Amino acid sequence: MRCSFCNRELPKGSGKMFVRSSGEILYFCRARCQSYYFMKRKVKKLKWVKK
Repeated sequence: MRCSFCNRELPKGSGKMFVRSSGEILYFCRARCQSYYFMKRKVKKLKWVKK
């Protein structure tokens, strides 16, 4: 699995899974990625994100 925001590899048993009402499943490696995703930040503008 990979983080839906920063595309970092998630080790098994870690991270957070978020399921939208539409059925879309999102995975996040940490709270920072989750909050940035919902604040609609641009991934391209962040230096710490793997591209």
